[in-house]
Amino acid sequence: MLKELQEKYGYIFEKELIEEINQVGTFKEVTEGMLLMDIGQYIRSMPLLISGAIKILREDEEGDELLLYYLEPGDTCAMTLTCCMGSAKSEIRAIAETDTQLIMVPVQKMEEWTGKYRNWRNFVFESYHTRLMEMLETIDSIAFMNMDQRLLKYLKEKTRIGKEDMINATHQQIAYDLHTSRVVVSRLLKSLEKKGMIELHRNSIKIIALEV
Repeated sequence: MLKELQEKYGYIFEKELIEEINQVGTFKEVTEGMLLMDIGQYIRSMPLLISGAIKILREDEEGDELLLYYLEPGDTCAMTLTCCMGSAKSEIRAIAETDTQLIMVPVQKMEEWTGKYRNWRNFVFESYHTRLMEMLETIDSIAFMNMDQRLLKYLKEKTRIGKEDMINATHQQIAYDLHTSRVVVSRLLKSLEKKGMIELHRNSIKIIALEV
């Protein structure tokens, strides 16, 4: 675990902090689609991503989901940090977007390290800022973009996260992430296929050329 920590976080954290994380952290491997955290759960540890990606979702009163942002290697989750520091229940759902490796750090270490390590403090504040900007971008896309623009943005981000031109997702899964209906998603995807931008397959989409 120490090697992976040094590769992904060595340029961010002090050597002493890396060693502490190695001592108290728990290495975890999860498979694509696995639920890591759910709404209403108390948070006992915070994640530091080593590889893969995690999608963070919110849920409305009707149980419909909305994709907020992705976590990637070198990231942690600001929503998790907030709940940790306030001993509050989780307000988000975290699902592995791909097979993922991460290190879970006990929450009681957060306050200690904030006062002890300058680079940890900077990391926490930067994480808040980054996630806030991503959530504002999500809000802007809902408020100002048409659904076809939002779908294109979503497909581009999925391609970037997965690092391949094949997206494994059903129309219903995409509809959940975009907080819309499957009928709307299917119609827009069919339109993109007619334009030669994608190829639709059973439970997957091949990206040919996306234009935003």
